[in-house]
Amino acid sequence: MRDRYKNLTRTRALDPEQDYLPIYQTMLRHEFPWDMKLGLNLAFNRSFSIPAIAAVHVATGELTQRTQKRIDDTGLLMYEMVLNGFDQPRGRDALKRVNQIHRPYDISNDDYLYVLGCLVVIPTRWLQQYGWRRPCCHERQATHLYYRELGRRMGITGIPDSYQAFETWFDAHDALHLQPNDDAAAIERATRMLMLARIPKPLAPLGNALVSAMYDEPLRRAMRVDAPAWPIRAGLHLGLRTRSRLQRWFGTPRTTPLFADGINTKTYPDGYEISQLGPQQDHAPGRRG
Repeated sequence: MRDRYKNLTRTRALDPEQDYLPIYQTMLRHEFPWDMKLGLNLAFNRSFSIPAIAAVHVATGELTQRTQKRIDDTGLLMYEMVLNGFDQPRGRDALKRVNQIHRPYDISNDDYLYVLGCLVVIPTRWLQQYGWRRPCCHERQATHLYYRELGRRMGITGIPDSYQAFETWFDAHDALHLQPNDDAAAIERATRMLMLARIPKPLAPLGNALVSAMYDEPLRRAMRVDAPAWPIRAGLHLGLRTRSRLQRWFGTPRTTPLFADGINTKTYPDGYEISQLGPQQDHAPGRRG
């Protein structure tokens, strides 16, 4: 049991202000790999559902017509930055590509800030509810600081100065702007496969209901997704809480970090070039294709 908390002990010995990247890397690659990946998936699902943001994605067709590639490209760019930081060559190239991809679009600062807030708040809340332990204050602070730095390098302004402040801003913006819309519904139908892939095979027959149960009611309403029956919601909650307890009592720290052998995706089985990730020029706004 003592070894179960050795990464937490190391994290608490670090200074989040200076060491936010290694702390966040440890969360993703060692402490909560499955939960963090799922939490980030849920974060992107939510960010795609604000009407203004959903409209941009539907207009490009990237999520509705080239779904698997769009999902893989997003994951690769995000994980390259986490694995390498913003100043190492691959992380720097991924950040450059992210900025290139977004540059042609007329996206408001608040919309960028909301997406950033989803990445900060949604995975943290998942860990608080279903992680094998709750994230500590160092981990919450490191999460905020990592995405604050990402936002700064993307030119986003007005980023709240703490996790708690960002969470407060996020909840207020979410309550005001997460409204039912057809574009979000179209994106959810196209990207549901991403969540279905997270369902264990023995539960595959209940997959669609379990995916819907992972969404909270405001998100289901925005996506026009029906609420699953209460036994499904209760069963999912019980199953996830049981999993967290079993991991806490009987689990051991991961010895091989997530992505130790590289980031594998369906779209790029033979590898990828960071500069080629994202929409091609003929799919950019104002171009035919």
